[in-house]
Amino acid sequence: MSSEPPSATRLAGRAPWWRSRTAIVMGALLLAAALAVWFLRQGGGSGEVFLQAASADGKDPFTRSTARSAGGYSSVMDDAGAAAVAGDSRSLPGATPGLYAGTRKAAGCDVEQQIDYFTGNQGKGRAFAAAAGIDPDVLPAYLRGLTPVHLRADTRVTDHGYKDGSVTSFQSVLQTGTAVLVDDRGTPRVRCACGNPLGPPVAVQGTPRARGDTWDSYDPAKVVVVTPAESVLEAIVVHDPANGEWFERPVGSSGDNDSRATQPKGGLPPGPAARHSASRSH
Repeated sequence: MSSEPPSATRLAGRAPWWRSRTAIVMGALLLAAALAVWFLRQGGGSGEVFLQAASADGKDPFTRSTARSAGGYSSVMDDAGAAAVAGDSRSLPGATPGLYAGTRKAAGCDVEQQIDYFTGNQGKGRAFAAAAGIDPDVLPAYLRGLTPVHLRADTRVTDHGYKDGSVTSFQSVLQTGTAVLVDDRGTPRVRCACGNPLGPPVAVQGTPRARGDTWDSYDPAKVVVVTPAESVLEAIVVHDPANGEWFERPVGSSGDNDSRATQPKGGLPPGPAARHSASRSH
């Protein structure tokens, strides 16, 4: 066997390293979407999913609510156009325009109050950091790097609670209108009504049994899963169902730097109007 190094001609036939890395990233994203389809379509067997209404304390809350407003929104999945966008998979990338709702210049969650709660109870802060997969020392910076918005569809997540000094974990569906903090890939990371860290959902055995809260519009067929955007986002394109306006909220901001936007092409349509008028700041 020859010990000579490969010739330039032989190397030329290989794909560049960056193409291989791109393929790996794309493969991971496709796998995430496929898993979302899989767990949504499980059939037969046992398992539990806890339903949590938008304004409820929820299961095993970490903190008191820091949500400034919650509930009252109609699911965009009631709209035929939204269902067509979601397709059969019901998984939506975090970059989808109109995936989230809100009020321009007004945050639906008080991030600084959330930080104060954990600063005042370092045990809970450490537990939150462990569940979120971060170092406790960066917890304040982590929370300030998230973006407060409201869900526009009932959304499946893994919820991490706090009970008797320990972290709990359970599958959950958060009601449309729930105030959440999302990361720079557009995925929900904190439920503001209870301070619980959130993660991507995982499969349960068989068809899950729904427990917890109930609401009239709940339909398992219209529950969505948010998958990470392909790249880091600079802003979240938000819809205000109270007045039909669109705006952009820079990632890691709480409304002060919101800017008006035109209705984006693609993404989720405006959908039904909100059933209440959110409080506004000018």
